[in-house]
Amino acid sequence: MANQLANASSPYLLQHANNPVNWYPWGAEALQKAKAENKLILVSIGYSACHWCHVMEHESFEDDEVAALMNRFFVCIKVDREERPDIDQIYMTAVQLMTGRGGWPLNCFCLPDQRPIYGGTYFPKQDWMNILGNLAHFYETKPDDAEEYAVRLTEGIQQSEKLEFGNHQQEYTMATIQEFLEPWKRTFDFTEGGPNRAPKFPMPNNWEFLMQVAQLTQDNNLANFVKLTLDKMASGGLYDHLRGGFARYSVDAKWHIPHFEKMLYDNGQLLSLYANAYKWTGNQSYKKVVYDTVNWLKNEMTSAEGGFFSALDADSEGVEGKFYTWTKAEIDEILGGDAPLFNSYYEISEKGNWAEEHTNHLWRRKPASAIATHFGVTEEAVEERITLAKQKLLAVQNQRVRPGLDDKILCSWNALTISGLCHAYQAFADEAFLNLAMRNLQFIDQNLNKENGGLYRNFKDGNTSINAFLDDYACLIQALIDVYECTFDEQHLQKAKALTNFVWVHFKDANSPMFFYTSDEDEALIARKYELLDNVIPASNSIMANNLKKLGLLLQNDEYLQQAADMLKSIVPSIKTYASGYSNWASLLLQEVKGVFEIAVTGDDFEEKRRELEKKYIPNKIILGGKQGNLPLLHDKFIGETRIFVCKDKTCQLPVSEVSEALKQIF
Repeated sequence: MANQLANASSPYLLQHANNPVNWYPWGAEALQKAKAENKLILVSIGYSACHWCHVMEHESFEDDEVAALMNRFFVCIKVDREERPDIDQIYMTAVQLMTGRGGWPLNCFCLPDQRPIYGGTYFPKQDWMNILGNLAHFYETKPDDAEEYAVRLTEGIQQSEKLEFGNHQQEYTMATIQEFLEPWKRTFDFTEGGPNRAPKFPMPNNWEFLMQVAQLTQDNNLANFVKLTLDKMASGGLYDHLRGGFARYSVDAKWHIPHFEKMLYDNGQLLSLYANAYKWTGNQSYKKVVYDTVNWLKNEMTSAEGGFFSALDADSEGVEGKFYTWTKAEIDEILGGDAPLFNSYYEISEKGNWAEEHTNHLWRRKPASAIATHFGVTEEAVEERITLAKQKLLAVQNQRVRPGLDDKILCSWNALTISGLCHAYQAFADEAFLNLAMRNLQFIDQNLNKENGGLYRNFKDGNTSINAFLDDYACLIQALIDVYECTFDEQHLQKAKALTNFVWVHFKDANSPMFFYTSDEDEALIARKYELLDNVIPASNSIMANNLKKLGLLLQNDEYLQQAADMLKSIVPSIKTYASGYSNWASLLLQEVKGVFEIAVTGDDFEEKRRELEKKYIPNKIILGGKQGNLPLLHDKFIGETRIFVCKDKTCQLPVSEVSEALKQIF
């Protein structure tokens, strides 16, 4: 019998629609029921590709005995953290304050007015039943103690991201950056890349920032470490060597065995990272990563309307990674005489290179040159045979039961992917990348715009239901700037400006330089929070600050520039204490130190010159131009012939006709 989730838009909620638990979606009906019946609320939060969410559902939420206990004493609310990150932020903070850790599934028990009193993550069935009984008894017999817990926790949530917003002026130098870079370097894994711990997440904005520093300071040691990290991620099991695309994280320190779900937000950002890294190094393996990941995006993650789906599950047939792993016997049978070379190339063994599961997951530990020497063939022959072998395995894999697809479409994640495709287009001048980005932007324009100038966050089966949050606006503004820099079509900047002004009106905190995560049009929760930490996805405030800097330069808008400066000033003390958690902010700081080149390309052959210029990795630039344009920076720069103008700090150098001459003015 279906519960209250049968009409939900979220695939995660729909997965629970036939549980015996009487789940409700977050909304007025459930919240009013809790107050009317004076019952504790269970807010249970997860997402469709979450392995341990599935485990807890199977062990507890599908069990009639457990469900009876939950239904008797609690109003049970299911939340998809990807649709409602505002709710997730609040109760994740509560659980972290209570336990010192967090994650998903996230289970938080609240008073009928939504204030939390207890919580945790995954619980085995018997532990869960004990907690349910104990909490119900506690609330019935000690309501005053429950109220006291709620007061303290709610105060902690409301104070958790308070910053000291001073008016002190500070001059930023490379010494400012080195002050937090040196302690960060002590956490590097100089053997396997990334941080010296497990699990390992890709964290694209960490490596993007460090790549920028390496380029702008010519720090060869840092450059080598960033390259090591990118090489290890791409050769490890985090990367799907058959289908393209990256998994969410590696459970070990060698990037070998991933948590197998694939998330759109990771792959959109990793497109940017590897495209920029190709411009930086010319490494052909980075180009292959980009092309294969875009193929995966087109083949498996794109809707008929041009939107990008959210995620692929880790599990199939109830087993994590089953779709992606192989026994040696399977490979030997499929590949025949080419199996020994393939097995050596991808570290396949009889016992299995994934020892715990006695199976194999493709990863590389030896260069193609070593394989070629061992088998007495050329490197070209190795790559040809590997390509053919992968096609054979792919044909077999395509017959397997596929992991579940989370087919909701989210504005922010789609926008991150537009940016990734734009950076791929800039690196490789492949029109297919720009066309895919433009089709997705058209999808957003047709389906996620609201009549009042705002946005919707979600789309599924032709329907939208949730107001956009700050990350949706910030990521889309960023994407529109990226599209402008690929096309020089100023309508994209005008749209970016309109969205920025909407954010200014509806999200700005009057008492700080920051923007709230939720709009003033949204329902009031127990706290209205900022998003400040750069996680796997950068903080929406750091993206907005970078947007304001770029738009301020492109539009010569001093108010935008001052706002970006004020936001950065308030966060610099935090960067110094935890640099890896503020790396997108640190990129803005690096621009303040090094300055930003404003490169205008005008005239009939602007596109040819733009493409040539984009082959060079220049992290601290904006680019603009065309045959005509109305931007202030383009005033007096249309002089008939094709010219390149390099400007910085309100000063332009003499126009030149060749990209090589312009690069001499930059480097």
